[in-house]
Amino acid sequence: MEVLRRSSVFAAEVLDVFDRSLTEKELVSQSKALCRDYILSRLNQNGLGWSKSEINFSPCNAALAEVSLVLLCLGDELECIQPGLYRNVARQLNISVAMENMVSDAFLGVATEIFSAGITWGKVVSMFAVAGALAVDCVRQGYPTTVHILVDSLGQFVRKFLAPWLKRRGGWVEITKCVVKKDLTPEHNWLSSVVESVKYFLTTVYVYVMKEP
Repeated sequence: MEVLRRSSVFAAEVLDVFDRSLTEKELVSQSKALCRDYILSRLNQNGLGWSKSEINFSPCNAALAEVSLVLLCLGDELECIQPGLYRNVARQLNISVAMENMVSDAFLGVATEIFSAGITWGKVVSMFAVAGALAVDCVRQGYPTTVHILVDSLGQFVRKFLAPWLKRRGGWVEITKCVVKKDLTPEHNWLSSVVESVKYFLTTVYVYVMKEP
């Protein structure tokens, strides 16, 4: 009986340590770091020449750096499948990037719409792609400070809606299983289904965001 009791206590301690290893605060902080990295990549990809210091970039640890690379790889794949969906997003949403609250509300509305039917890694990638596209629009139109609003908005959304899901999966490192490590090529064309599920949101979300409560 004493052995059984000790085993139960040990198991509880292990589970408690596991729960503490992935706090909501840590997941949100990691999400924002990944968002900064994603945005930086998209800004430089579009010839906007931003540096890491301009978006308060914090170096990722080795595990998170791999997650960032995977996110970028999958984002490239998603944007190749439907390139028009992730370009000129502000214009598609009919919003002014000069108004930070409008950009934030629009992003949160799009994110809510993306995950309205459930959470998948493909939809998570889509959320980052939208943030990256909106950041490009903001900087291109002369409103670089709005980039920080997007990063904070993504962190806010993760805290409210995605943190428990991420925690159950062991955190962000789980997304690395979506690719073949050797060449970072998606194992399956699972992202194509995401495009089908979100094609409509850019034409409808502005009404969704701006409608009366």
